Amino acid sequence: MPDLAGRTAVVTGAASGLGLAITRSLVAHGARVVMAVRNTAKAEQVRAELSQGPGEAVVMELDLLDLASVHRFTAAVHDRFAAVDLLIENAGISSQSLTLSAEGVESQFATNHLGHFALTGLLLDLLGKGHDPRIVVVASALYTRAGLDLDDLDGTGTYSPGRAYNRSKLANVLFGRELQRRLEALGSTVRSFVAHPGMAKTPLHTTYPSPALRLVTKTVAGLIGRPAEQAVVPILYAATSPDAVPDSFYGPTGPKLHARVQPAAFTGPGLDHDTAWALWEKSQQLAGVHYLDG
Repeated sequence: MPDLAGRTAVVTGAASGLGLAITRSLVAHGARVVMAVRNTAKAEQVRAELSQGPGEAVVMELDLLDLASVHRFTAAVHDRFAAVDLLIENAGISSQSLTLSAEGVESQFATNHLGHFALTGLLLDLLGKGHDPRIVVVASALYTRAGLDLDDLDGTGTYSPGRAYNRSKLANVLFGRELQRRLEALGSTVRSFVAHPGMAKTPLHTTYPSPALRLVTKTVAGLIGRPAEQAVVPILYAATSPDAVPDSFYGPTGPKLHARVQPAAFTGPGLDHDTAWALWEKSQQLAGVHYLDG
């Protein structure tokens, strides 16, 4: 990774798992990292260790399920920082029982996509002032197993926790691609990337409602999953490498997804430009945050 001294990064979900590994690496290379987290007490427990340098970590509260929290967070970032160089949209929840946001949106979709959509729009002006500004949307290879019904975002049709998670990851892919298309069309210096960690050993499986599913997923992750420090390499590559190019899907390739980082082409539902456009319009409506309409 290059020297990141003087750079400011915002990392969502930075208190544990992939987000903590991302934060640790960025700080080790000199960046100032805003740890955007729901549980600030938990984040503060690791902040002192992270801030031993050469970079530093700053803890700020953000609940992506609550759009009012997104607005409070971005207002606080504007008060504190003149520019943001890097936004890594890592936070996510998985396989929850059916719950809804205040806007009536299924919680996985609301947290994994809609909150990040609003966050991006509200920080875009600060990113425009950054050095080599990048947005990295953390998705999953599971997006290929999903469809996206924009008329059933409350999940009342045929709710399945797994399908809802996959749908949120497809939304991540379509958002990241449509974001890059719109940024490029307007001549912005900000660039959008999409990356995924492959199978990782993280606490995400602990949120599954079924004890049997939690056990199976933990066992599989233990057998073929990579430690968080290895799993974040594709995400960090997209975030910092001078060779990374937008509109590629960065992740581990090869047997068991353990091999080197390599860009891959999007496939299947990730190629649906009409749905990407419709998702953008629907997201603006639901979040009440409008941007890049030119």
